[in-house]
Amino acid sequence: MSDARADPDGETIALELRFFANFREAVGQKSIEREFEAGSSVGDVLAALESEFADLAGDVLDESGGIKPQLSVLKNGREVVHIEGTDTDLADGDTLSVFPPVAGG
Repeated sequence: MSDARADPDGETIALELRFFANFREAVGQKSIEREFEAGSSVGDVLAALESEFADLAGDVLDESGGIKPQLSVLKNGREVVHIEGTDTDLADGDTLSVFPPVAGG
């Protein structure tokens, strides 16, 4: 239930974004810090990351804007699918971690 709130005052939030395995390779580093508009959701941030990093494009969000199956996206260590998925609100100082599918044996 995202209402795509944009902060009328132009305020921003600072986030730490962490990447693992092949996503780390796509971004070129383990973690980055970025600023987004206050009121941004997990979906807003993931879409921005896919736009910024060509090697992430199409690997994080599906065609409908949801998180692709088998991916883990954590807000401050908690899986966002157990919060509000891509509609999960983010606040200044939050950490968003993105894990690709894990194959095991």
